[in-house]
Amino acid sequence: MAPLPSVLVLGGVGFIGRNFVAYLVENGLAADIRVVDKALPQTAYFNRRFQLAFEKVNFLQNDLSTTIPPEKFEKIYTREDGSSFDYVINFAAETKFSQPAEIYEDRIYKLSINCANEAVKRNVKVFVQVSTGDIYESNGASSKEDSKTKPWNLLAKYKLKVDEELQNMPGLNLVILRPAVVYGIGAMGGLTPRLICGRVYQHLNQKMEFLWTKELRINTVHVQDVVRAVWHTSNWYVSSDNPNQGAPAIFNLTDENDTNQEAINTHIRSIFGIETGFKGAIFSTMAATLDMKEVTDETNDMHLAPWSELLKAHQITASPLTPYLDQELLCNNALSLDGTKICTSTGFKYEHPTVTTESLREIITDFQEMNIWPKN
Repeated sequence: MAPLPSVLVLGGVGFIGRNFVAYLVENGLAADIRVVDKALPQTAYFNRRFQLAFEKVNFLQNDLSTTIPPEKFEKIYTREDGSSFDYVINFAAETKFSQPAEIYEDRIYKLSINCANEAVKRNVKVFVQVSTGDIYESNGASSKEDSKTKPWNLLAKYKLKVDEELQNMPGLNLVILRPAVVYGIGAMGGLTPRLICGRVYQHLNQKMEFLWTKELRINTVHVQDVVRAVWHTSNWYVSSDNPNQGAPAIFNLTDENDTNQEAINTHIRSIFGIETGFKGAIFSTMAATLDMKEVTDETNDMHLAPWSELLKAHQITASPLTPYLDQELLCNNALSLDGTKICTSTGFKYEHPTVTTESLREIITDFQEMNIWPKN
């Protein structure tokens, strides 16, 4: 039986990273796990599951977006016995939208290139770069891995810049994964702000309406399928099943649901017992043409104050959760991916083919148990 690989997880405190670390620990998949992140687990709103998992790994606090001296990078990439890690998984990146270009340059581009360069020096067996499905042209069709790219937000622009440079980096054993909207326990972005809005409209006893139409695609993938895909493609890449070892491998990640706005609203109606609808293409186009920033600000003002009132009424003094919706996410951009290549090429199988009401309730219940979401 082959020895278990050693794994370096960069950005492992974040939403997907913490789920990946827990997956490795709970299933005994790695001989050695080191996690590096600028955030401390103790201040990152971990539930009990993640707390227990991180007790069993070696954690180093480091901000990889800053200029790190070579000796510090050497320490990060060197195991206690002096050897190098077999697998390096890069979740580290700025995840907030609507940030200045300089932020993305440092916290996505420079960070990823520096981490990949060190992986080349160490002859790492596989370097997994977690990118985004937002890099493709938003034309309504399901984008495949070789489809036309046209990032529709600044964050995705820098993710694509990284993807392109890594593919041309000599000696890098590369897997790039491009997920759709990732949801699941611990998610504070993605679908969660929509859930928070649903709770706000339940509190207000009003109908909830989003811009555009019910057909607008926001394809999804469960976080457990993402972390399984990371591990699956890492092992596949170094195995004899990979006919192109040493060449970059790129895979989209999305479930079979072909999720659109109405699919999510169906679950929100079930969870909160409210009416939902859409502003429609004509109104939304007019709003976007006139002043999308003003529309965004007015929308957020409608949600933020009632959410604060809810938290206060339930004696919740601090919560990282917010109904705030970024302007970039309110535009008429469809996220539609074809995620079948990873299945046909590597034998991967999605375990969460569709978004379910229960899978969204789990997110809320977990936050309630942490006392950062109103309990009733």
